[in-house]
Amino acid sequence: MIISVVVPVRNEEDSISALLEALLTQTLPPNEIVIVDGGSSDRTADIINTYASNHSQIHLIREANALPGKGRNVGATFASNAWLAFTDAGVVPAEDWLAQLADAALHDPASDVVYGCWEPVTDSFFKECAAIAYAKVPTKAVDKRFIESRAVFSSLMRRSVWQAVNGFPENLRSAEDILFMKRIDDAGFHVAYAPHAVVRWTMQPTWWRTFRRFVTYSRHNMRAGLWRQWQAAALARYAALLVCALVLIMLTRWWPIVVAMLLLIMMLARAIAALWRSRDVYPSTILGSVSRVVMLVPMLTMIDVAMFLGVLAWLVKDSWADKEAPV
Repeated sequence: MIISVVVPVRNEEDSISALLEALLTQTLPPNEIVIVDGGSSDRTADIINTYASNHSQIHLIREANALPGKGRNVGATFASNAWLAFTDAGVVPAEDWLAQLADAALHDPASDVVYGCWEPVTDSFFKECAAIAYAKVPTKAVDKRFIESRAVFSSLMRRSVWQAVNGFPENLRSAEDILFMKRIDDAGFHVAYAPHAVVRWTMQPTWWRTFRRFVTYSRHNMRAGLWRQWQAAALARYAALLVCALVLIMLTRWWPIVVAMLLLIMMLARAIAALWRSRDVYPSTILGSVSRVVMLVPMLTMIDVAMFLGVLAWLVKDSWADKEAPV
């Protein structure tokens, strides 16, 4: 198969070399690698140009202020082949990633889209706990969990599919990939899966960067109209806690302590549930599990705070505009 790989990037000087090296050493080499720089202010473009000067299949397009959806659309428009593979900066594909995607398409000639697999890079305790907290890591078997965890950054599709669904939404910083995949599902295209086509996703390594990322996720999830998939459940939990607080105010002067205890119990229950869901992917000893819970409780709390701030940012900045011009 002759495949174009499309990658949107912005300020990825620390990760772009690893991605390009991985793409250049694929067992099934891509015919072309189209990288769209959405306005980097670091050395990302210089690094890509250095690679492009030695590898004719690498093409750099500079598109100022392009969000990921627009970057993918610009790259797909430029790409010259009938099959498009999408991935992102910050991931490193396994050497047979593209070959596995192509094999799945060839074994199912009716397929229009192939979704591969992904794994978070958990090279620190913080990243390991972050993966447990919010990364729905797919299994290597094509089951419900695998299908629910599919991602655009490990996918292959006919160019005609991208054209038929009018590409990616271009005005979202995140969730544009979810809307794009929903358009594919709604259009009824035939989907295949390649559970061994793996890319390794680098997670945010610090508290502050994780917090900022989830504020962005939350705001743009609201803009995309996907709040029922995330914010609705969280808001329901805290609404129930608020009702309990109002009742306790009338019953006892110790209500602040009781409410704090209820909040702690809720976060502990969520942390334990997250550990249970990921027990096969991240096995641990009892002591290790306790250490993870100690990390997960503040991490889940931080994510909830970021979620609320993202909703607030949407209310202040986007809610009226989004009603007038839906995504």
